[in-house]
Parts: sequence; structure tokens; C-alpha cells
Amino acid sequence: MHINYWQSTKQNPLGTIGLVLMGVMVTAAFLSPFLPLPDPYSQSTAVFVPPSEDHWLGTNDVGQDLFAQLLLGLRVSLAVAVGVGGLATLLSAVIGAVAGYWGGWLDQVTMRFVDALLAVPPLLLMILAGAYLQPGLVTLILLLSAVSWSGGARIISGQTMVLKEQWHVKAARCFGAGSRYLLGKHIFPDLAPLLVALFLQNARRAVVMEAGLSFLGITDPLLLSWGKMLHHAMKYIYLDAWRWWLLPVGISLSLTVLAFALLGYALEEAMDPRLGRDNDAQNY
Repeated sequence: MHINYWQSTKQNPLGTIGLVLMGVMVTAAFLSPFLPLPDPYSQSTAVFVPPSEDHWLGTNDVGQDLFAQLLLGLRVSLAVAVGVGGLATLLSAVIGAVAGYWGGWLDQVTMRFVDALLAVPPLLLMILAGAYLQPGLVTLILLLSAVSWSGGARIISGQTMVLKEQWHVKAARCFGAGSRYLLGKHIFPDLAPLLVALFLQNARRAVVMEAGLSFLGITDPLLLSWGKMLHHAMKYIYLDAWRWWLLPVGISLSLTVLAFALLGYALEEAMDPRLGRDNDAQNY
């Protein structure tokens, strides 16, 4: 049965809130380069200026415009979210589906490697890798993806083992369908709800992890992000500047994570009828 996922998401109140929040953030990130704002890196003598017509969120300790920095941090966070969400989910889908479909020694070896990755703290891996790799946005996305795919691969592997025993997959195999056809036409389409959930989960975690790593000073020192803004704002918590420096960044970070969470819940419910509240009500 065909399901209009977009319509189902919009009809869900939580999904509507998530779509609105995400729409506002994407629009702000897209339009920010065209707004008449100061250079976020440009310093001036107007330090700790409160919000005004010239500086919508005031300035920091070196006279940089905080609103311009906030929008630049938004673009960095969304880029990291999309990059890590897509790459980590792709790795989870390919590795997990291949291991689960063929099973046997391949699945055993893959899952032992996954267990080893899950046992190592991601922060430790990020510190070690950051010490030897050239810092940058692309490197950050690759590192975060490398520490985010393993949990999803285990879930995909287990679900693939269940799906390959479904009657329609067995029927296609009896009619001579090859592994590539079965994976592309049957297994992956049935995994779609789970893949969407993993993408949004990875994207949400990437936003938080990037902010945390930037706050600790592990990422590229030249990459302006919300984590770095929070780190610098904490030094001046005793001044009134925290109200227009610390709070907007914290609220923006929270709303971004909330948008991914609400959107993920609504899409999961739309793509998996078993999660639908309306379907549950019709069963009585």
C-alpha cells in the first residue's frame, strides 16, 4: 500500500513542529550569506556591545558580530549533520546488510569488529585521529562518521537476517533472482524506515558531538562553530554579555537537536505502519 510520507509527517503535530523548526533553520542558513551582516571574523573596538540595530545580538570580547557568527555556526552544524548522517547511514546500511544477508563467518567477523569499535570511547578515537590528520570540516565529517556507523550496522544486520527469510524474498530467490536484485529490490526498500531513523539519529548525534568537540578545542581552531562560541562565552559568564552571547547559542543548539528528534519520530511513524497511532486505534 502506497503511503504519502510527506502528508503523514505534516499531519503529525510533532512532525509539523519539527518541519517548521528545520525549515526555519535551513532557510536561515541558506539566506545568511545574502544578509547585510558584518564579517563574522572581523574584529573591532566595539566590544561587549549589547544588541542594537547595527549588531542584532551584540558583540563579543573582540568586537565580532555575534548574530553573524550564530548563522555561520548554523551552516557548520547543518553541514556536519547532513554529511555525518548520510555517510554513517550509508556505511551502516552497506556493511550491515551485506553481513546479515550472507551471514556465517562474514557476519561473525563483521560483528566482532563492530563490538571492538563500540568498546572504544569515540572521544578517544577523535583525539588520536585529530592529532595526526589535517583539521578541517571534511576531516571532521569523516571522523564523526567513522565512530557513528557501527551501532547502526549491528541493527541493520539483525533486521536483514529477518527480512531475507520473508516469503516474498524467498519467492524471488526461487525464480532465480540474484543477491544484488534481492538486496536492491526487496531488502533495502524494507529497511527504509530504519534507515531514515538512523540518518536522523546520526545527524542529531553529529550536531551534539561537533559542538562538544569544538567546546573542548579538539576540532579545527579556524572553524567557527557553536561549540567554540559557547567555549568563549563561558569565560565571561560574570558579565551581562552572556545574555546575548551564551543563551542564543544554547537555544539554537537545543532547537536544532529537537527538530531532528521530532522529525525522526514523525517519519518513523509515517514509514512504519506498526508505529501509527491511527492504525492502533483501528485495530480495536
